[in-house]
Amino acid sequence: MSVLYLAPMEGLLDATLRDVLTRVGGVDRCVSEFIRVTNTLLPERAFLRTVPELRHGSRTHAGVWVRPQLLGSDPNCLAENAARLAGLKPHGIDLNFGCPAKTVNNSRGGAVLLDEPELVGRIVAAVRRAVPAHIPVSAKMRLGYHDDAVAEDCALAIAEAGADELVIHARTKAQAYRPPAHWQRIAEVVSALRPRHQLPVVANGEIWSVADAERCRRESGCDALMIGRGLVTDPGLALAIKGGGAVPWDAVQALLPVFWRQVCVRVQPRHRAGRLKQWLNYLRHRYPQAQAAFDAIRVGNEPAHIEAWLATLTPPHAVPCTDAVTAECG
Repeated sequence: MSVLYLAPMEGLLDATLRDVLTRVGGVDRCVSEFIRVTNTLLPERAFLRTVPELRHGSRTHAGVWVRPQLLGSDPNCLAENAARLAGLKPHGIDLNFGCPAKTVNNSRGGAVLLDEPELVGRIVAAVRRAVPAHIPVSAKMRLGYHDDAVAEDCALAIAEAGADELVIHARTKAQAYRPPAHWQRIAEVVSALRPRHQLPVVANGEIWSVADAERCRRESGCDALMIGRGLVTDPGLALAIKGGGAVPWDAVQALLPVFWRQVCVRVQPRHRAGRLKQWLNYLRHRYPQAQAAFDAIRVGNEPAHIEAWLATLTPPHAVPCTDAVTAECG
């Protein structure tokens, strides 16, 4: 049975959506959206703002681990911030070498660092030294920036620097999110690591179905998979990959009020409707009923409009609740 991780996605997979998706089940661990580190030592509130799960043992309300992710290019500054973050007792610290965003890359962050394998290794080594041994340090990378010529070099640098785990998104920055994902290149990178390094490798990219997951495992040679947009579109995908049945629309619909309540706590009023529309825009590719829901709220941006529509839904009796979240479920 695969180990399944929920991917970090800036501007989409924040604490609210992590909470809702992990209530469905099947996800073994999440990685947060990145926390940008430049030339300052961030206060604890900066980590807690992005990863509020740190206040609850580094877990979502459903009990799923969340690993904060740092992004930057200065080994010493990243190490200092990792040390401060370690004081909040996270479930590990992840390092971002995969973000393809132009603004991030222009600031020497994310995937652009893959052109400098030596620097990648120094960053991982500095963070590993700064963090207590019992806190895992992992990294997420793409196959490269312009091309995948140094994918093996970057993976070796990460392994030799003492990382505990490596996630590989099977595309370069230049390939962005365009299909296909080159899962067989992950297998080649893993072969370059073995047998000298037994670093666990996780495959990521273009997993939308159970069939995709099976083919990714076969072509990459990785048992552990990380899924982002596929789980946002189909919240039951992780359960299905693990042999469970499909999650019906009624169960997903019951999560919409839960999602909305948390959006109302964390998001400014003018942006709240946009967050719900954003998720429904993904959901409608899996559930025809989500199209009708999207159409019902598309023209309105006021929170009152959304709340009036939510009031018309079947009471959310199907929301999965655990003892830890009963107070937050409708």
